[in-house]
Amino acid sequence: MIKISDLRMREVVNVVDGRRLGLIRDIDIDLEAGRIAALILPGQGRFLGLFGRDDELVVPWDKIKKIGLDIILVELPPYHNPREEGYRY
Repeated sequence: MIKISDLRMREVVNVVDGRRLGLIRDIDIDLEAGRIAALILPGQGRFLGLFGRDDELVVPWDKIKKIGLDIILVELPPYHNPREEGYRY
């Protein structure tokens, strides 16, 4: 079993393009099903989580491929700038 606090300390990496997506900011929980629905990461336009747009990257639980000791591997389409294309995962 893994604690949510332990999850938040692991970096999230996209296996499709090798991009580091950052650390988990929050977790979306499905209370009816009693499970994690998605991981919430800081948006790509932020610097150290302080400056820039406050967009969030939502990673659905079914996109998680592997949870390791210090990293979480996810499979998402290659990153597109949401400002340019209105794209959201």
